[in-house]
Amino acid sequence: MLAFLSGFGQTYFISVFAGEIRADYGLSHGQWGGVYTLGTSLSALVMIWAGGLTDLFRARALGSAVLAMLALACIAMSFANAAWMLVGVIFFLRLLGQGMLSHIAVVSVSRWFVATRGKALMCAGLGYAVGEATLPLVFVSGLQVMGWRQLWLFAAAILILAIPLLRALLTHERTPQSMADSSSSLGMEGRHWTRVQGLKHWLFWFMVPALLGPAAFVTSFFFHQVHFANVKNMEHIQLVALFPVFTTVSVISMIVSGYLLDRWGTARLIPWCQLPIAAAFFVFGIAQSPVAVAVGLVLMGMTIGANTTLPNAFWAEFYGTRHMGAIKAMAAAVMVLGSALGPGLTGVLIDLKIGIETQYMCVTAFFLATSALMIIGVGRARPLLAA
Repeated sequence: MLAFLSGFGQTYFISVFAGEIRADYGLSHGQWGGVYTLGTSLSALVMIWAGGLTDLFRARALGSAVLAMLALACIAMSFANAAWMLVGVIFFLRLLGQGMLSHIAVVSVSRWFVATRGKALMCAGLGYAVGEATLPLVFVSGLQVMGWRQLWLFAAAILILAIPLLRALLTHERTPQSMADSSSSLGMEGRHWTRVQGLKHWLFWFMVPALLGPAAFVTSFFFHQVHFANVKNMEHIQLVALFPVFTTVSVISMIVSGYLLDRWGTARLIPWCQLPIAAAFFVFGIAQSPVAVAVGLVLMGMTIGANTTLPNAFWAEFYGTRHMGAIKAMAAAVMVLGSALGPGLTGVLIDLKIGIETQYMCVTAFFLATSALMIIGVGRARPLLAA
């Protein structure tokens, strides 16, 4: 449920209103991307601190507080009447939705489950898939019958109604530190790594580009979906109608990766997970029809589905669970930063007349490079797990 509700702070949801927001506030692609980049970048900085709260508080209490604050952010989006206010609104939507709700969900599940961690993350990840499949389609359809500001109030109401349900579902949850001393949850070299130790280790920095890439460029794809549809001579609703294809493949990939993760471990799988998305952006660059775009969405869904389980399990497997909230917060901050840079960079390049198709060819090369880094880095670190 938390994974699903994080959708109200995810780019795929916010970007549904990109056209209306730009029209109401008179913003260009670059200006709207700049607002989004600034607000999201600030949220990434705060996420470094806020993510560590999962090591201190139960998901029941922390999740309820975050849901309430996210509802207030949705209300603020509905009533914002000046462009400068959008920076603060985006900051809270991204910090609380994409950042904290996602973080609470995956850290809790990663900590509570060990032998079946892959399957557990897969189950929780279904919330993201359902959100991606339903929220854009429902709210794009809603724009036909009511104003975009009223729809944000509707989103706030959903979040408020979810609070008592969350508290009921987590009445008997485990405490944050309940699994911390389990030897089966130790990381490299047979110990629990602190955040400082993790940051000093070379493996974290080998992984940073791989963390940054999907967040930056998948976010950019969804953020500029209206522009992408125009470039490809598609109606926006035609493009949105293809998103369930992406979601279906994501779910299948997520299920398969969850089972394979429990059987083979993260180290054997994660270096290869970004090859499909490299192919996806190549297809997006050359696509001339909705069918070709659908093929690209299938390839992107393969990576994004695996990305729901593999990176989250990676931190528990390689760094242990005692300080996982703090370590995962750094990774989450990198991903949030990526989601900030992607839309802003793409928007500026569009304003500079560098076409989105040309940009996507460069993205393809980036993902090939991140795959090479993971093959080298994880390959070097894997023997440390045996120790």
